[in-house]
Amino acid sequence: MSTPNVSSDLIWEIVRSQNSYLVKRTKNAKVQFSRDPLNLTNVHSRKHAGFVNNKAVGIIANEKGGVQVISKTKAQNQPARSQVVSAQGGNKSARKTYRSVATQVAKSGYRADLRAAAVARASAIRRSQRPVKPDYEVKLRGKAARKAAESS
Repeated sequence: MSTPNVSSDLIWEIVRSQNSYLVKRTKNAKVQFSRDPLNLTNVHSRKHAGFVNNKAVGIIANEKGGVQVISKTKAQNQPARSQVVSAQGGNKSARKTYRSVATQVAKSGYRADLRAAAVARASAIRRSQRPVKPDYEVKLRGKAARKAAESS
């Protein structure tokens, strides 16, 4: 969203109290959240606001398992080329996924301050994609086991 003539700080000051990503609740008015896809922590703050920063990172779930890392490019005025999407498949081990996310976010010099948040987001997404374990059958013990054995 940033343009060469306007600083991102000025844009933030203008849109921080009203924007389409802002989520306010009446119950807990002190905490404000964000629905911005380029916001890793979903907290409404200048540091994490992806639509304001020139460099922003977002991590979303991939359709077939795994995660997709979205980052902004320098072509802000060309919407088709303004974002780069790279996918880490679900067949990769979790450690390799976290390492590649950390490399894309921090080691390449993009946004080193978001490394921990990016790895935590990728970890949460991978954890949600695990298959649900079936409930195990509770083995009866003591009097209940004896009673069940007598009845069968």
